[in-house]
Amino acid sequence: MAGPSHYSLPLPEFDKPVKVLIVVAPFYRDIADQLLAGARATLETAGASHETIEVPGALEVPTAIGQAFRMAHFDGFVALGCVIRGETTHYETVCNDSSRAITLLGLQGVCIGNGILTVENHAQAAMRADPGQQDKGGGAAAAALHLIALGRRWGGNRRAAGFRSSDDGTILLAEGGSDA
Repeated sequence: MAGPSHYSLPLPEFDKPVKVLIVVAPFYRDIADQLLAGARATLETAGASHETIEVPGALEVPTAIGQAFRMAHFDGFVALGCVIRGETTHYETVCNDSSRAITLLGLQGVCIGNGILTVENHAQAAMRADPGQQDKGGGAAAAALHLIALGRRWGGNRRAAGFRSSDDGTILLAEGGSDA
């Protein structure tokens, strides 16, 4: 009997340029570097341009993505980092809250590939991050590219996530409006 198989969709092709922001929390620098290598290789294979920024930890990744979505011009985002279980419940808080925030941004139309690893130990993280093994950084980049392709296919307008300021400085809930 054969073991489990994993299928990866072929990378989408794009008629217009794609620009992606990679946001990485390099707390475990060796793991972050492997995730970045995989993400960058996948984006470059698809012909996407990319920029990378670093934030202090996994909890800051979705905040930075939300800011960039509102204030910059990126087609999609790749969230990278690693949370390794420790001796306290802080692990659950960081894992759950960073994942929930990324999901909420995605539900608001932000094209995000989530490559924040949540593991029991460093060996698990290393195997998942290594581009020659599980390549979770490359997988997160591919996920972002697929979501960008879907958005372009459906031709929807990008909508602002959260709040925005009007010309007179009034804070408005950004629901349903286009930021294009």
